[in-house]
Amino acid sequence: MKWSAALILLAALAAPTTINAFTPTSLIQKSGLKTANVKVGDDSVNIVNKMVAGGAQAYGEEYYEGVRIGPPPDLPSLLLHNRIVYIGMPLVPAVTELVIAELLYLNYESSDEPITMYINSSGTTTANGQSVGFETEAFAIADVMRYVRPPVHTVAIGQAFGAAAMLLAQGKRGKRFALPNATILLNQPRSMARGQASDIAIKAREVSHNRRTTCDLLARACSKPLNVVMDDCQRVKYLQPHEAVEYGLIDRVLETETSLPVKPSFISQLK
Repeated sequence: MKWSAALILLAALAAPTTINAFTPTSLIQKSGLKTANVKVGDDSVNIVNKMVAGGAQAYGEEYYEGVRIGPPPDLPSLLLHNRIVYIGMPLVPAVTELVIAELLYLNYESSDEPITMYINSSGTTTANGQSVGFETEAFAIADVMRYVRPPVHTVAIGQAFGAAAMLLAQGKRGKRFALPNATILLNQPRSMARGQASDIAIKAREVSHNRRTTCDLLARACSKPLNVVMDDCQRVKYLQPHEAVEYGLIDRVLETETSLPVKPSFISQLK
């Protein structure tokens, strides 16, 4: 029953704010945000009504002696709060939808501060080469990267294969990076055509068009002739980070922590 009274009190405290869910109590109090001290047994619990990172309303945030009580913060919200977009899966529709939504949100939040995109993806295929998505997923992300006003910095970690390598190259010139042990791979799209011969022929033409579009985007990003890139993509071509720099696909290999493009600030907020 005591907790029921606390929940009723929360409804009366509803008021929007831009403070995220991980702000210390001292900063919340300075901001003028409404809080309430609710007596539960012999303890006093500070319950806060505020906005979480990403805009969702959070009710019933609890603080006991200045320490937030509750589940740990979710990492995607922490990364988004620091203008970091992470692609850690093949480019299937659900991943594309999330990445585009994050880019559009960060564009709305600030048109000047850069966005950092970390890429660890096998592109539109799985690690063993099985097709799981279409190149149009990568084209959609590449178009939005150019559409948004903030510059997009790209960083390859682990792997950037196929369409993911193309996205890596679409970052702002001079701000395309790779970590020392990343692997970058150039290849051509795979066809998932099934059915009658006429349907397969139609799909083959579409795959050929997507291949040319991918190579054209790479050629412009790497400042290379289109025919050179198309020849390189005829067969699988692996590039180590320093080879990718020579190829023009990235600009620099990040060797030390001090060279990272973004130092997240959420750690200090959690203390």
